Amino acid sequence: MEKGKVVIGLSGGVDSTVAAYLLKKDGYEVIGVTLDLWESSNGERTIIDAKRVAEKLEIPHHIISLKEEFKDKVVEPFMDCYFKGLTPNPCVICNRGIKFEALLATVNEMGGDYIATGHYARIEKHPETGRLAIKDSATAKKDQTYALYRLSQEQIGAMLLPIGIYEKEEIRKIAEEIDAYIAQKKDSQDICFIPDGDYTSFIMKESKGVVEKGDFIDLEGVVLGQHNGLIHYTVGQRKGLGIAFGTPKYVYGLDAKKNQVILCEDKELFQNKLQLGDLANMAVEKFEEGMRFQGKIRYSHKKAWCTIKVIDENTIECIFDEPQRAITPGQSVVLYHGEFIAGGGII
Repeated sequence: MEKGKVVIGLSGGVDSTVAAYLLKKDGYEVIGVTLDLWESSNGERTIIDAKRVAEKLEIPHHIISLKEEFKDKVVEPFMDCYFKGLTPNPCVICNRGIKFEALLATVNEMGGDYIATGHYARIEKHPETGRLAIKDSATAKKDQTYALYRLSQEQIGAMLLPIGIYEKEEIRKIAEEIDAYIAQKKDSQDICFIPDGDYTSFIMKESKGVVEKGDFIDLEGVVLGQHNGLIHYTVGQRKGLGIAFGTPKYVYGLDAKKNQVILCEDKELFQNKLQLGDLANMAVEKFEEGMRFQGKIRYSHKKAWCTIKVIDENTIECIFDEPQRAITPGQSVVLYHGEFIAGGGII
């Protein structure tokens, strides 16, 4: 007996391949959907490999072009952030506004029941609030909950995450049973529309913005030299400053109005407070004064305890028990209640 119809995001990679395989094996009617988001050799490879997977698994496969939406909602804001001296998370924005919206629209059109992806995460109702929430995966090494914190209750309610209970090594072994070529593919580490990781070259090629040189200054405002344009720098950066100093210098901050890059010593990068805007709530419906969470200030960051101070209905302050290094404007902070995502926002 079939459990229902599932539309799964199929990238042609190891994780989404095994997710589709597990769902079919478990009795679901599985339909593969590949989103065509950007004109590149990387995008073409994704479509070719996704077709290969669909044929192997004997499931229907559809390609949906969302290039205009992706450019407007993800790529343009990504580039704009760098000109404003911010360091954005394009995957966070894409997951809610593009990928999961497209999967949800497709499943509704097809009269389906669920959407699915190959993310290492789990879904459960929070035991105290009763709200649906993304929960840590079984493997800390591959946990991908951070990038999913902006998903809505509707999106989570329709989602299946079949590989969240597995270790990566187990997933690769299952993939070998499906297709040896797919099983050997490396995990993608880069932004999908910048596969070579050179985001500054990408911005200079794709953006209409003007990259202007300006001053390096220290925390006292003393000019130390000239920088090559704000898009080349992010908080905490040491390498690639393009100028030699007597002692190691790190990027402390970026002042877009004055077109200045502020430099400091490593010890000055540690702070225990930050403000979050553009809030998103998941397990917790509303942030309240004095709430305690563990916060991740970037994808690779280790969770750290913090206390919430409410500034206004759109802004909260996170006060960490211990100072955190290189708090970066534009990045997301994801707040966890135990294993569950409580919510988060943008620094």
